[in-house]
Amino acid sequence: MEEDKKIPQHVAIILDGNGRWAKAKGMPRNYGHMQGAKAVEDILEVARDMGIKYLTVYAFSTENWNRPDTEVSALMTILRQYLKTSIKKSMKNNVRCRVIGERSRLSDDIRSAIEELEETTKENTGLQFTIAINYGSRDEITRAVRKIAARCAAGEISAEDITEKMISENLDTWDLPDPDLMIRTCGEQRISNYLLWQCAYTEFYYAQVAWPDFDKEQLQMALDSYGKRDRKYGGLLQDK
Repeated sequence: MEEDKKIPQHVAIILDGNGRWAKAKGMPRNYGHMQGAKAVEDILEVARDMGIKYLTVYAFSTENWNRPDTEVSALMTILRQYLKTSIKKSMKNNVRCRVIGERSRLSDDIRSAIEELEETTKENTGLQFTIAINYGSRDEITRAVRKIAARCAAGEISAEDITEKMISENLDTWDLPDPDLMIRTCGEQRISNYLLWQCAYTEFYYAQVAWPDFDKEQLQMALDSYGKRDRKYGGLLQDK
């Protein structure tokens, strides 16, 4: 069907506005983060039903460590709980989960939970769900360059061998297609160090609602906007 061609294969989302949403309701910021985690679960089902194949969300950035210690601690607690409950839900819904980002700064129990989630769901063939945790695109690119530089130093490759494809293959997202659509909630219009390399030709959509209020209707609005655009790469109409 023609309509099916207008569904983006890969949607990336910046989950913005949890704290502001909670403040507007007279609640602490951590309440907003808890509701935001629930909204992720809801949108996973909606995205799957709409025909989206890959969903990548920005859960915790490298810059988020600069937030107050109490808020960071609360976010880690929510993350632990989310990782714990995700295995059962992912297996039930045939969702494959993986995490991108630099893991060494995460606690041992969180790293173990991530590994268990990835290993348990790796054979699932439904929605491919990626969570960016302690992720920053500049950090990701820096790590990729270091890996390539090490190969050069070892004499495995020369500088002339380095291509865009090689760089892509050394990023955290090496096995994912680039996003077709990037959504940011809460009306903000910046990329915030998220998937910089991967979003070279991505369409952007800015939702006015905060993340906890982003629901099926809001996602449909984003997909409708995407469907009305002519996808072009380098001035050439993309054959979708």
